[in-house]
Amino acid sequence: MNALNAEGRIDCETLWISDVHLGSVHSKAEYLLQMLKRVNCKKLYLVGDIVDVWAMHRRVYWPEAHNAVLRELLKKSRSGVEVIYVPGNHDQNFREFCGSQFGNVTLRERVVHTTADGRRFLVIHGDELDFAVRYSRINRWIGDIAYDTVMMLNRLLNHFRAWTGRPYWSLAGWLKSHVAQAEQAIKAYQQAAVKLAIESGYDGIICGHLHHPVVQQYGDVLYCNDGDWVENCTALVEDAQGELRLVKAISLDARATELVLAAA
Repeated sequence: MNALNAEGRIDCETLWISDVHLGSVHSKAEYLLQMLKRVNCKKLYLVGDIVDVWAMHRRVYWPEAHNAVLRELLKKSRSGVEVIYVPGNHDQNFREFCGSQFGNVTLRERVVHTTADGRRFLVIHGDELDFAVRYSRINRWIGDIAYDTVMMLNRLLNHFRAWTGRPYWSLAGWLKSHVAQAEQAIKAYQQAAVKLAIESGYDGIICGHLHHPVVQQYGDVLYCNDGDWVENCTALVEDAQGELRLVKAISLDARATELVLAAA
């Protein structure tokens, strides 16, 4: 897959984004908006938690940037991009409409995507895999209250880092990679996803939910998590040959998107 073209745009067959959490104060909608404006794709998967209904039950937060993201998504759908919305747990209210079509946007509970090289991937949000970590102590860390606290600290820390000229850094991401219980929970989740793909006869699985972007081969199964737009600002893209990679928005500079991880 080539990097950015001369105009600073990303040309791809398919784009997957999830866990934008519009309606939450933690959403980095501005970063997503910059990337969406520079991506040319034929198919777009919204892999759940695009709108955070849970967060809006506690506090309504909807700045102009959140409206702008929705407008850009609808603009893509009207321009001929096939848009499939797979609701997650934070926007599970929309699951009752799965199987329906609204304008050029189709809602599905799960969907099978065939890549350009013929591989079949199950696309789900991934909250249905939570049983893998249900009894883990990590739930004390990733519960809503704990997570909101971590993200609030994350915002304060990165305000200071921005003031001192340092790039964004994810506190939540650091905790996930340095707390043993968190690492165990992530591995259990990934193994459950791979097991589901194997049992269903797919070549791979693409999900979100975990806010932990990765493209990793497990035997004959490729596990892909497209990440989020709260901590990591990542998406998954497929090129014309069917290769899958993560892209990361690294700043609000319109040209500041880079490839960060190649598929196995």
